[in-house]
Amino acid sequence: MIEVHHLKESRSRRITWLLEELELDYTVISYDRDPKTRLAPPELQKIHPLGKAPVVRDGEQVLIESGAIIDYLLRTYGKGRFAPATDSTDYNRYVQFLHYAEGSAMLPLLLKLYVSRLGEAGAPLHPRINGEIANHLGYLNRELEGRDYFVGNSLTGADIQLSFVAQAGVRGAGPDAFPNLSRFVAMVEARPAYQKAVAKNGE
Repeated sequence: MIEVHHLKESRSRRITWLLEELELDYTVISYDRDPKTRLAPPELQKIHPLGKAPVVRDGEQVLIESGAIIDYLLRTYGKGRFAPATDSTDYNRYVQFLHYAEGSAMLPLLLKLYVSRLGEAGAPLHPRINGEIANHLGYLNRELEGRDYFVGNSLTGADIQLSFVAQAGVRGAGPDAFPNLSRFVAMVEARPAYQKAVAKNGE
């Protein structure tokens, strides 16, 4: 059975949601953060030396990085679902968004989180960070103009990978700031597979 190693308050939802969409059996092994350092416990490093989450173990395969995990699950179990064909015109757009979510869009969101813990010392950085967040959310909002999904006409792994950024952005900026993203988030959270993942594993 596929194991999803989940560090609380991390971005494992995307993986459990995809597993539900694929109707695969899986188990979630959850780890608590250290209350002082907010870091992962040593037990998670036994699965992968970086001690990051999510980690997926499938037989002899142990994978980190959400994008790589999504790519592996779809190549292994997708049977052509949730990803465009490699020779299609949508494939490059799909790969772009699959990597963009963590490679670019998450950085200002993480900076906001970390800098907020500095109190007044971080105040000079807030305008630049907030500007970058607005830049990325605005880009994603425009990319959804006149369409429901980031790639093609149906859900793909790129949408699943971008869901965390969209959810964090909408919750931070409010539902009216980026209406296309708000619509996307509402659609994502209404999917039966998403709701099953939440019901099984919590938010």
